[in-house]
Amino acid sequence: MSSMTSESDYAIPPDAYSTDTECSEPEQKLPKTCSSSSDNGKNEPLEKSGYLLKMGGKVKTWKRRWFVLKGGELLYYKSPSDVIRKPQGQIELSASSSIVRGDGKQTIQMITEKRVYYLTADSPNILEEWIRVLQNVLRVQAASLLFTQPEAKPAMKGLLTKVKHGYSKRVWCAIIGKTLYYFRSQEDKQFPLGQIKLWEARVEEVDRSCDSDEDYETSGRSLLSTHYTIAVQPKEQGPTYLLIGSKHEKDTWLYHLTVAAGSTTVAVGTEFEQLVGKLLNVEGDPGKRVCVCVCVCVCACVLLLLSSLCPCLPYTGSQIWRHPTLCCSKEGITSPLTTLPSEALQTEAIKLFKTCQLFINVAIDTPAIDYHVSLAQSALQVCLTHPELQNEIYCQLIKQSHKRQPPDQAGPMQGWQLLALCVGLFLPQHPFLWLLKLHLKRHGDSRTEIGKYVIYCQRCVERTQQKGERKAKPSRMEILSILLRNPYHLSLPFSIPVHFLNNTYQVVGFDACTTVEEFLSTLNQDTGMRRPAQSGFALFTDDPSGRDQEHCLQGSIKICDIISKWEQASKEQHTGKSESTRTVRLTYKNRLYFSVQARGETDRERLLLMYQTSEEILQGQFPVNKELALEMAALLAQVEFGDFERPFSTPAGQVTAQSKSSQSLKQVLERFYPKQYRQGCSEDQLRLLVSYRPRNLMTFGGCRDDFMLVVGQSSSNGHPKDKPTEKLLFAMPKPKILEMTLLIASYINSVHLQKATAHHLSAPALLSAPLTGPKSREMGSQPLLSPNRPTKGPTLL
Repeated sequence: MSSMTSESDYAIPPDAYSTDTECSEPEQKLPKTCSSSSDNGKNEPLEKSGYLLKMGGKVKTWKRRWFVLKGGELLYYKSPSDVIRKPQGQIELSASSSIVRGDGKQTIQMITEKRVYYLTADSPNILEEWIRVLQNVLRVQAASLLFTQPEAKPAMKGLLTKVKHGYSKRVWCAIIGKTLYYFRSQEDKQFPLGQIKLWEARVEEVDRSCDSDEDYETSGRSLLSTHYTIAVQPKEQGPTYLLIGSKHEKDTWLYHLTVAAGSTTVAVGTEFEQLVGKLLNVEGDPGKRVCVCVCVCVCACVLLLLSSLCPCLPYTGSQIWRHPTLCCSKEGITSPLTTLPSEALQTEAIKLFKTCQLFINVAIDTPAIDYHVSLAQSALQVCLTHPELQNEIYCQLIKQSHKRQPPDQAGPMQGWQLLALCVGLFLPQHPFLWLLKLHLKRHGDSRTEIGKYVIYCQRCVERTQQKGERKAKPSRMEILSILLRNPYHLSLPFSIPVHFLNNTYQVVGFDACTTVEEFLSTLNQDTGMRRPAQSGFALFTDDPSGRDQEHCLQGSIKICDIISKWEQASKEQHTGKSESTRTVRLTYKNRLYFSVQARGETDRERLLLMYQTSEEILQGQFPVNKELALEMAALLAQVEFGDFERPFSTPAGQVTAQSKSSQSLKQVLERFYPKQYRQGCSEDQLRLLVSYRPRNLMTFGGCRDDFMLVVGQSSSNGHPKDKPTEKLLFAMPKPKILEMTLLIASYINSVHLQKATAHHLSAPALLSAPLTGPKSREMGSQPLLSPNRPTKGPTLL
């Protein structure tokens, strides 16, 4: 067996090699614990290239290929000179991939999710190099998932001295599930040095009171502080010793290692934790409890007698639940309910209990409800800052929401409300997560108000397990929603309006774990829009400081975290009580637009994109010429206000009608027409730019999905010129082409009948405005659109 060399090479005895799943990197001799947590040796190689023989997938022949392993990808080319080109293929490596040695000494099998690859090296040494590098890559990919999965939250982590076979190393350790992983440092979590399987391992404290301190003073940094030692011995393996610096840390590591090993009968931890262990033995997995007492029919008194005689039945579940430590108490606690690694955290846990007591016992007064908002935010922020207290607050709330008399009665309503806020943020570790689920199961009842809160907590626990923990404390809006109405009655207990650029909004519901991606899925379904990847739309928030700035939201962020962080930033920018009611403004608009997105574009997307374009034109961010800006304004006016009505009135009321039309035109220009083009232009000039005389219309018609208007320009004397002409081409479905053809023909015919009047009409009125004059009614003219119906869709110019 060969070992890796480092800058400080030294001889290693043959029995110093580990038999567990640790890496073979040599550890320092016990006196050399003065080194830092970072390793002095060379990093494990993660890249390699070279020739390998690969067996074909369809044709089973060996082909020589140049393989390149880089960035976690294994690519192969025909020769080294082809690496600048597209590779011939790729072997997808993932955490589920594995390497198996083949029949020959120079062949391996790469087992992936899709297929099995057979690779052969030129020599056994080259093959060993490839195996070592490939295993390093697979270990990195497997370790990278440890801290990203919601259920992979470390139960305990910290810097320890690991000793095995007489050699020591300062490593960063983390208990994840039933495995102890150790790394070079806290920052280097991508490449674990090794792991120890804890399930059914023997975990015990080693008594070192008889050791002499002289053996640990040979280096610059002594081991006098690491006086506490825990031995971990998996099945059929040698023991590994963990040296820990303080008693509080030792107690915490001993408890979590014991729980991960599955030893619930060992008297470790606090009184509360020991009761949880007994409860787990009684009501946990029935297959783990074996009793030799066989009773066919016993009464209650005989059962109590057996519980005192049979070691397999020390307690029943109801007896443990009635223990004073697990039940609600009006007095404060003198020590934490869980094992904590420092004295400062123990003091913080006692303060946390007092905060929870105030929230539960002080009646909620609606005018002064901000007091309870402040208490909840303060308690939960402490737990987010110190994750070690998350188990503690759940144990405190389980205790305070369970009454001893009468048996199994739920505690105060406000205790359950605070618990409902907790389950949306984070979850406790095993076995407290099991205790929480059992506690909710015992009290869930849809017939009572408290029971409905409990059912909501059960739903929220499942969602938090799926989506992971939150990053920020609950917002004021979230707390008020939980306190003022029972969330059981709504599948989505929270809601917020999403604003669009056409001055409309859509209210969207969400829960404590809803991500931006899920939120947009609901919004698109309600508004009839496509997914953001197809439409290019994205969700934006305004800036909490009040600046004219927006922030685009990523799909993995939770909506509640966004609202909470926005509120916190707003309070920091604007101090004062009045600012506590400010809420975030969400806007849904287009972020990126490509021509391919036009396929399948919905009417809603097209409408919102038009308003967004107009907004950018007005702000000077979208450069257009004067004529195009005026046509855009006319189009938006048609969509927003409907048909433009000119003053068809009697001379007596003509002044009023003209002023009304002038006011409408002025409103349209101020809202949709850029300011720089309005300067120096009279109202008549602006009106003429958007008008076409009926006699200027030379021809019109449609073919397939295209509709064309040919408009001639008028000369100064009023006679149309032969040239130039303007061709306006529009794309629309065939039913619309037919409708527009009939509208234009009906309008032109009716205009010729009105010889006494001559009007300058805007483009939308030219195409779709109905007749309102008295002569049209006398001649029996029937317009196709109702006179009172505004046209809200995009129309021709």
